[in-house]
Amino acid sequence: RRWPEGSDEGVLSMPADDITKRRPGKTTQARRLRRNETEEEYRLWSDLRNRLLNGYKFSRQVPLGPYVVDFICREERLIVEIDGFHHAENQSDIARTQWLNAQGYSVLRFWNHEITRERHAVLDTTLAALNGQMTERCDTTRFYPSNLTDIEKTGEQQ
Repeated sequence: RRWPEGSDEGVLSMPADDITKRRPGKTTQARRLRRNETEEEYRLWSDLRNRLLNGYKFSRQVPLGPYVVDFICREERLIVEIDGFHHAENQSDIARTQWLNAQGYSVLRFWNHEITRERHAVLDTTLAALNGQMTERCDTTRFYPSNLTDIEKTGEQQ
């Protein structure tokens, strides 16, 4: 036999901290979310798609660990989330943001009405985060930076 026998033989195991592995059902959920996008998601996506925001590549409704994130720029490790009123003071959103930060992703959150009424300001804020002009946590702009240092993100040693 080529593979050692063991108690997990024949069982697909997935390390809990491996965020690159898809969780069962998350791809289907992401596809459903893409098909049934909100008006705000549609509007913001029209500005982020095809590298329209200064050449940064974004993807939408992407499974990431146990979550599906609204928009992600993998190159800069930035996640943009759009929240409706039901997200106000939501404990599961706080846990979600903390988990994403621990995985090396910064999270930028916007309210639905900000996308509708102040889309240029939303894009300017997103661009500032992408360009590294925002580095500290800010509850006003709802920016939550990654918990990892730049060295940890790139894997380089000093």
